[in-house]
Amino acid sequence: MRLKDKKVIALIENDFEDLELWYPVLRLQEEGAEVHLVGIEAKKKYVGKYGVPAESTYAFSDIQVSDYDAILVPGGWAPDKLRRYPEVLEFIQVMNDANKPIGQICHAGWVLISADILNGKQVTSTPGIKDDMVNAGATWIDEAVVVDGNIISSRRPPDLPPYVKAFADKLAES
Repeated sequence: MRLKDKKVIALIENDFEDLELWYPVLRLQEEGAEVHLVGIEAKKKYVGKYGVPAESTYAFSDIQVSDYDAILVPGGWAPDKLRRYPEVLEFIQVMNDANKPIGQICHAGWVLISADILNGKQVTSTPGIKDDMVNAGATWIDEAVVVDGNIISSRRPPDLPPYVKAFADKLAES
């Protein structure tokens, strides 16, 4: 299991895109990674856009981001809420400064925009936030997955297989 001993944060808030949370979590766990769902409250039930529930493992205040090897930001409408939490922006900035993998898919780019880490980066996202990404200084590319350094980005659920493979590959390297 190539990801044994790797610890990953998966950010959680209501209205996450169900597949964009669960597919990466399950795939990374299959490869041996320990994945913690982290939200504003610990042991809280969050509900995805299509009704799939997820319970947070920890609250933002319970963790030390430096103890983790990577972070995942699912899409859906959750990113618009997640980016309002100073802790989330700090998590993203700390991971970026440490050159640790940051995975973002669909609308999750909003979180990276608010963390101010996209200037000069090549990324993708749902086309709906392309202008937001470009206005944050990124070069937007319409591909299933774009890897620029430690940032692994993807467009939408049909792109999950190459996205999660690229994220797992980057995590295995780190």
